[in-house]
Amino acid sequence: MGWQDGQVDLRRLLEKHRLVAIVRGRDADAATRSVIALVESGIALVEVSLTTADATAVISRARAALGPEAALGAGTVCTADDARAAADVGASFVVTPGYGPGVEEAARLRLPSLVGALSPTEVISAAAGGAAAVKLFPASVGGPAYLRALRDPFPQVPFVPVGGVDAEAARAYLDAGAIAVGVGSPLLGDAPHGGDLTALRTRVKVFLDAIA
Repeated sequence: MGWQDGQVDLRRLLEKHRLVAIVRGRDADAATRSVIALVESGIALVEVSLTTADATAVISRARAALGPEAALGAGTVCTADDARAAADVGASFVVTPGYGPGVEEAARLRLPSLVGALSPTEVISAAAGGAAAVKLFPASVGGPAYLRALRDPFPQVPFVPVGGVDAEAARAYLDAGAIAVGVGSPLLGDAPHGGDLTALRTRVKVFLDAIA
C-alpha cells in the first residue's frame, strides 16, 4: 500500500501538528478572519470546506494574508471541478468525504489528499487511490474503539478521525493510534458565522493543550 511521493509532506505535517481545523461558515468575511486567527493562534493546518459561503474566495484571501507556506486546504472536495477550483485558488491539499472523482483529479494535479473512509473496503479504496492519509469519517459512529479495530488490519494506514471530535475525544483518538484529528464546530464555534474571535483563540489553546 504505497503513498504517492508528492503527498509525503501532508502526512508529515499531520504527524507533526496532529490537528486540522475545519472551517465552515455562512459569512465569507468571518470565515476568512477565522482562518487567519487559527493560524496566528498556532494551528498549522486549516481546511476550508467548499460548503462555506464563497469558499474559494475565502481560501484565496487567506492565502494572500498568510503567504505561500501556510498549509491551507479545501474540504468537501467531491468532483473534479472541486479539485481544480481548489488548485486554482492556492489550496495546498484537499479533503474529501469519500473516494470519488475529486480524489482522482487531485492526484492528477499533484495535490495531496486526505480521503474520507469508514468501512474497511473504503479504507482500501482510499489507500489505493494515493491518499496521503485516510480521514475516518464520521468518526463518531464508532469512536476510538472502532479506530483501534481498523488499525489491526491496516497498521500502516495513517488515520485522521473527523466528526464530533471535541478536546477530550481528540486525546482519545490520538491515544488509539490516530496520527491527527480533524475538528470543526467544537473548535470553531460560531466564529465562521460572525462570532467571537477571542473565544475562538481560547478554544485553540484548549485543543492544543489536549493534543500536546
